[in-house]
Amino acid sequence: MSTAHGARARARIEVTAAIKDAARRQLAADGAAKLSLRAVARELGMVSSALYRYFPSRDDLLTALIIDAYNSLGESAEGAHDKAAAAGPAERWTAVCEAVRGWGLRHPHEYALIYGSPVPGYTAPETTVPAASRVGLVFIGIVRDAHRGAALSEPRLSAGLRPEAERMAADLAPDLPPGSVAALVAAWAQLFGLVGFELFGQFNRVVEDRDTFFRQAVTQLAHGVGLAAQPTGTTGEGDGSSSGS
Repeated sequence: MSTAHGARARARIEVTAAIKDAARRQLAADGAAKLSLRAVARELGMVSSALYRYFPSRDDLLTALIIDAYNSLGESAEGAHDKAAAAGPAERWTAVCEAVRGWGLRHPHEYALIYGSPVPGYTAPETTVPAASRVGLVFIGIVRDAHRGAALSEPRLSAGLRPEAERMAADLAPDLPPGSVAALVAAWAQLFGLVGFELFGQFNRVVEDRDTFFRQAVTQLAHGVGLAAQPTGTTGEGDGSSSGS
């Protein structure tokens, strides 16, 4: 009985993966708005009723694809952070930003699914939140490390923004200064705007050296959050007055 049960479980995993792969091909060809369970079933040679046993509705399949995309992006960001663990906060920030961009360039259709236009008639459920939070949590961790090491300069806050910044800090990172949290949220939005502009063609005939442009832009985002580059023997654009160990 246990052997048969294990075989059925493996078969279900394999069919589920095949359904998702076919759905991703459909996303690439037609976009998320036109995702169709019947079209996926036809590609796989399945009857629609069989596919419904795996994904009862289009929205269920979309949710699974969205969670997979967020998790894949999160793994890339976390992996880049781990590789740069010995570097300073600003350097780790840049490494994670470049990993986000690299993932987007490799997975443009999945990037469009999670950061492009909303799919008509679809509302992402709460089950997508943990996966969607992974990249943000990496950035919060970098800023938190800088704050603990007294290497974070809190950005200035206008009096009008302070109540909202304090609310965001209470919700997202109560141990960080409100000004840093507000700047972090803005930088997070700008990062994905940079990647989206590149992927969706807004930089065409505008930015040619996109690697250098992106690196400079995310370095400025790090400075805006209050992260200073760690002093090294290489030349940089800092004033050189920061103390280092």
